[in-house]
Parts: sequence; structure tokens; C-alpha cells
Amino acid sequence: MTSTIDSLLADACELAEAAGSLTLKWFRQSNLKVDAKVDGTEVTAADRAAERFIREELARRYPHHAVYGEEEGGEIAVDGLSWIIDPIDGTRGFVRGVPLYATLLAVVDGDGPLVGVIHLPSLRSTIAAGRGSGCHLDGQQCWVSNRSDLDGSLVNTSSYETLSNTALLGLKASGAMMRTWGDAYGYYLVASGQAEVMIDPICSPWDLAPMPVIIEEAGGIFTDMKGNSELDFRAPPDSIDGVATNGLIHEQLLDALGDQ
Repeated sequence: MTSTIDSLLADACELAEAAGSLTLKWFRQSNLKVDAKVDGTEVTAADRAAERFIREELARRYPHHAVYGEEEGGEIAVDGLSWIIDPIDGTRGFVRGVPLYATLLAVVDGDGPLVGVIHLPSLRSTIAAGRGSGCHLDGQQCWVSNRSDLDGSLVNTSSYETLSNTALLGLKASGAMMRTWGDAYGYYLVASGQAEVMIDPICSPWDLAPMPVIIEEAGGIFTDMKGNSELDFRAPPDSIDGVATNGLIHEQLLDALGDQ
């Protein structure tokens, strides 16, 4: 299985990086057209082109694997392997020229995420992990931080307005440094030891699919905001949440958030 995971991980990194490079053709272009999807979220030609590229490559390389993506849907296999695609995580930032968006790719099996990749096209940086293979930032193994107190820890989220008043006040009282370097970039920071916490109160499966294996292989803990470690890949959009920490302050963080 190790060789299989290594092969899947290498392909996932290659595909995420190539798809991410495609998005740069549209990044910060004045003529970028932004459409609204049925749910009100933004989508661009870059989102569609990146996902279409990955799907075409997967059809050629892994024709028997299931594929599920943000833009074109699909399915998660009951048995076997499934690829989950988020061509641009952080489209709202992308259309405004913010360079912290990501291309996400994950491979899952019956036990959960097997491979996870976060590629930051504008920063030309990739953090990736395979189950049992460690977590690597641009080819070098990386680890979460060793900070053991929530007081003074760097806590990120995509938007604090999505937190309950209880959670927000609990975080303020904890002494944590609260920032909004969110979306996949927040998880990138936790896995590479540059931050201690990333909180995502409202997510879809494609937003979080790579995160459990990346965070856990870097030595951290990934759960939902209630502390459950199972991630439902068949959940409807915007119906799940996630929390990643360096592990040492996970319980402190959940206590600060209160009942969700």
C-alpha cells in the first residue's frame, strides 16, 4: 500500500500544481468574468478550467476511480478510491486579486482521506501528505508547532462573523491572536508550524477533504467543532465544519469555542 500511496500522492501533487498554474492565466486580469452559482457563490472560467483539466487527467490515469468536484459534481465511491477536487478554494479572494487561494485535491478510501494536497499557485508552494508517509512542504518534511497554550497562539478562520457569539467571546477571552488568514491557507499554516489553529465554521466536503491527512501527518489533530474526527464526504454543501490544531491545544480550543 505504501507504494500505492506514494504514487497517488505524486500524481495528486502534479495535477494540483498543473491545475493551479492554469488559474494564473486569469489571476488579477481586468477582464475576468465572475458568475454567480445557484447558491450565490462566485465562479470563474479559472475554476471551471482547473477542474476540467484534473478530471480529464484522472479519466486517463485512473479511469476506474470515482471523482467528485465543486464545479461538476460527481460521486464518492462506496468501495474503492475517490478523488475530491476544489479547483479554487477561496474564489472570493481570487477574484479580488488576493494571492492566498489554493487548488485542493484529495484521494479518499473507506477509512477516510488517503492523500491530501494544498497547492498555492500564486505563492508556488505545495503542502501534501499521504497516510503514513508524513507531511511535506515543498518537498521537505514539516511539523505542527509545539506551543502548548492557547494564550498567545495564532488562531485563523475564514471569517469570524460565522462564529457564534459564544465561540467568538470564548476565543477573545483565551488570549489567542485572532487573524483571518483563512480557507486552505489557514490549514497550510497549521501543518507547517506557522500557526496553531484553523477554524472553519461553514464548509463543503471539497473544502476539507485534504485537511485531515495533512494535519494528522504533520502531528496535529483535525476534528469538527464538536470534536468528532469523522468527515462526511457526502454531506451537502455548506453543512460541515472543521478545526485543525497542533494537537497540544486542541482541547483548550474546543473548550474556548463552547457548545456548537
